[in-house]
Amino acid sequence: MDWVARAESLLYDGEVIEADVRLDRGGVVVTSHRVLVFTPDREGSNYRQVDRPNVEGIGVTTSGDWSFLELGVKALVVGIVLVGAGMTVSLDGLVGNVSLDSGGAASAVGIGGMLGMLQTMLTLMAQLDDLMRLFGGLTLAFAAVVLGVYLWSRDRLLIVRVAGDDDIELTAPDDESIVERIEAAIVPGSAPDDAGSADQPSPDDPLP
Repeated sequence: MDWVARAESLLYDGEVIEADVRLDRGGVVVTSHRVLVFTPDREGSNYRQVDRPNVEGIGVTTSGDWSFLELGVKALVVGIVLVGAGMTVSLDGLVGNVSLDSGGAASAVGIGGMLGMLQTMLTLMAQLDDLMRLFGGLTLAFAAVVLGVYLWSRDRLLIVRVAGDDDIELTAPDDESIVERIEAAIVPGSAPDDAGSADQPSPDDPLP
């Protein structure tokens, strides 16, 4: 249902519509007393009303899923650390030439099995720098994917700032003139053409 077109049915006695702007599936209707905001494409209620004195203005911002950004930044930091450590430290040169194979002497005293385990650990340590570079590269690739999802999820939002209550978010139009039109309707004298008469109260202003 197009409530922007049917906003007259929501008016009080003596209230008149001064401007109405459609934004995607919703829109903004400015009356002599209130600002009616229709947001069927956003989470929460489809409609909010704010008395004109409580509307502080509007603004445009961008918003995205911060969980993707947080996860992407963490993965990026971990990937850089792993790759940096793998490129800096060469464990192969430290333990690659160490051999604990003592032949029959170790077997004679019963510690051959323990030395074999230690030798296996040293062999793995010699390959640790390669593993750090490998997993670091995979982590960086994962971070790139997650950050790409975050950028894709970002929306351009039109914010109606409300004093003493939560601000109202709408999908912002690409046309900046529409934003200026809404601001001029909500805040008389905010438009550039009205700059010369900004000191004069509007006859429709509820607080002249």
